[in-house]
Amino acid sequence: MTSNPYPLGLRLHGRRVVVVGGGAVATRRVPALLDAGADVLLVAPELTPALRARVDAGRLHWVSRRFVPEDLDGAWLVQVAVDDPIAAASVSAVAAERRVFCVRADDRTAATAWTPAVTRHGPVTVAVLGGGDPRRAMTVRDAVRDLLAVRLAPDGIAGPPDASTGTTGGMQAGRVALVGAGPGDPELITVKGWRLLTEADVVVADRLVPGLLLDELRPDVELVDASKIPYGPSRAQEEINQILVDRALAGAFVVRLKGGDPYVFGRGGEELLACAAAGVPVTVVPGVTSSIAAPAAAGIPVTHRGVAHEFTVVSGHLAPDAPASLVRWDALAGLHGTLVILMGLKNLAAITATLIAHGRSPATPAAVVQEATTGTQRVLRSTLGAVAAETLTADLRPPAVVVVGDVVNALGA
Repeated sequence: MTSNPYPLGLRLHGRRVVVVGGGAVATRRVPALLDAGADVLLVAPELTPALRARVDAGRLHWVSRRFVPEDLDGAWLVQVAVDDPIAAASVSAVAAERRVFCVRADDRTAATAWTPAVTRHGPVTVAVLGGGDPRRAMTVRDAVRDLLAVRLAPDGIAGPPDASTGTTGGMQAGRVALVGAGPGDPELITVKGWRLLTEADVVVADRLVPGLLLDELRPDVELVDASKIPYGPSRAQEEINQILVDRALAGAFVVRLKGGDPYVFGRGGEELLACAAAGVPVTVVPGVTSSIAAPAAAGIPVTHRGVAHEFTVVSGHLAPDAPASLVRWDALAGLHGTLVILMGLKNLAAITATLIAHGRSPATPAAVVQEATTGTQRVLRSTLGAVAAETLTADLRPPAVVVVGDVVNALGA
């Protein structure tokens, strides 16, 4: 007779959790551990770009080697995210000797703990265990999520999710959906975007995708890490296009999950054209763009009565004097409205100097919002003349949005 698991909510804040493995499974599991405040130690010879970005940002610790028993010193929990049963068994054996609960991605029956299917609605977290059947747990989880959306909505009204059609993952096979995941808070994805994500067979995700969304994927979903880390390792856009086409032509429902909105410097147009050329149907689901959401999260409206009647969004990934730049920085300097700069930290000194050289006052209010809408959001308020130097001093890093204009102080600092 198999005993039922004992449900428990672990309070992991500040406590050591070891994750063994640096692949797709770890990419999906680590965000929820970080969200719980765990002190995560990642043990793996290699990492996905998304995990590497979290290491570089100081969110977790990484040792670049294979597991050794001493890695569990002081650990409260270990998650084994490798597909090698011998290696996984060796980790769980050490965990058993030390009485540390062990989650195993390769063999649920050999684990001493299971990760449930989870849905979150504000302060409410619901975890579902399906008796070892992840599909059953996901089905119940999704039903609970729909119920929470109705019962906990501010007005008490929520429409039912769209009916799915087709066979693969609940939707017609051989399709691609370009889904905007929003600026960082997992609850800012649209209802339609989340629904399509739960129906996907394959998810191709960028680095800026909220990690908790990946934690809610079905266990059998293929996760392709297409992270585009600024000034670091990246997967060529042509390769991403080919992955979308190949998986769809093989009969899968593919969700291309992108931070923000697919068409705001997200290269979604290129992906749509590649799919169209191959005869693959595409659905585009807009997302909340960080160009508006990041300033809003920092208390900055991009427009404000009597202050700014227009706002302009530009990419700063190329320096103003770069031959390939299409931005008319001289023209932008003469505008009276708000200027929002995405991907501009590396070239911020050159950008601000160019704007000032073309007539924008160095006293113009400016702000930098790092990791907007997340628990690690940081906001720096400054002026156009000083913001580049102060950003370096404050050690602000991408992803960050720069806002220039009087709206920075419109609602007070």
